[in-house]
Amino acid sequence: MDTILTVNAGSSSLKFRLYGMSATGMPTLMIKGQVDGIGTHPRLRADTGHDKSLIDRTYAPETMPDVGTAIHVAAAWLRDTLKMAPVAVGHRVVHGGPDYDRPIVVDEAVVAKLTRYEPLAPLHQPNNLAPIRSLLKLRPDLPQVACFDTAFHRGHAAMADRYAIPERLYVEGVRRYGFHGLSYEYVAGRLGEIAPAIAEGRVIIAHLGSGASMCALSGGRSVESTMGFTALDGLPMGTRPGQIDPGVVLYLLTQKGMSADATQSFLYRECGLKGLSGISNDVRDLVASKEPGATLALDYLAYRVGLNAGMLAAALAGVDAFVFTAGIGEKSATMRARIAERLRWLGIDLDPAANGANALKISRPTSRVAVYVVPTDEELMIARHTLALLSHRSANATQQRAL
Repeated sequence: MDTILTVNAGSSSLKFRLYGMSATGMPTLMIKGQVDGIGTHPRLRADTGHDKSLIDRTYAPETMPDVGTAIHVAAAWLRDTLKMAPVAVGHRVVHGGPDYDRPIVVDEAVVAKLTRYEPLAPLHQPNNLAPIRSLLKLRPDLPQVACFDTAFHRGHAAMADRYAIPERLYVEGVRRYGFHGLSYEYVAGRLGEIAPAIAEGRVIIAHLGSGASMCALSGGRSVESTMGFTALDGLPMGTRPGQIDPGVVLYLLTQKGMSADATQSFLYRECGLKGLSGISNDVRDLVASKEPGATLALDYLAYRVGLNAGMLAAALAGVDAFVFTAGIGEKSATMRARIAERLRWLGIDLDPAANGANALKISRPTSRVAVYVVPTDEELMIARHTLALLSHRSANATQQRAL
């Protein structure tokens, strides 16, 4: 069976999945794996997707110093041990800028364009591109597909897309992009299977994880997002502040004497729940803590979700459903309850028992706004896009030969 490899690369980890191209035309999960501790304590783990372990191996730090090397190690294991050689690789790429509004087959020219957006997503973009560069050198014949987190939001109206700045900057690409698009695209499709009538209406999705944002959907399409030009905007996150007065940034630069690099590092690594609590960026640690800072951070996150829900409800002129997804949204009943309390004004009436059980629908039948918990699957979305693009290229090639 032909297979597709999906790659989601971070700064010190690399998640990968191997999908079979089934007869139904839908990707079928065969293997899921991860390389953690890249550069410090590298560890490769993989299983069949049903908790049957296939490998759990540690490596010397010098043998896996970066993400580019990690993809070589994972690919070699798939090829040499499992005799699996994917026919294509799909990658999550956070920022597609103004150039890319859909998945694209990657070459050196595409990588050069995407490199320009590294300053706009410094925690993600360089690491997203590292395995692409490595595979271009190692296997230039292997099709690679970039799937963008910004693409799902590219249909926004001008009112949602623009800042109140001169036109010349908009033309350069300074605009509101929105992120977590692969997650929103998957959840929108899944909601269409769960509750088709609601999915065609007005829906707010809260992607709550270490990175967090919210998206307003109308008829399954993104119309507004809490994130903008970069992934710093909107909700407070694990280590990012979310919405902040630009004057604070100017203050750090001019009054505190911080360099641009130091300010960037501060905003991406020292703020958010970590900065507020003074304890941790992990909601699990904060929920377990009795410290006032932990309570402040959790209440602040719930408060900001409530504020942004109001903004998105205004963009939609009403709300039919609210959906929780991603790590916190899927697993933290405590945070869902905190947030739901803030959203009672919307007509949300949470069912505590269903919420505690992580049920699919966690609102009471009397709730004016239905509330769901829908686990996301960005990797499956990448696999679907990659397979669709391969099929399209194959059909075009067949057509050309016929001519």
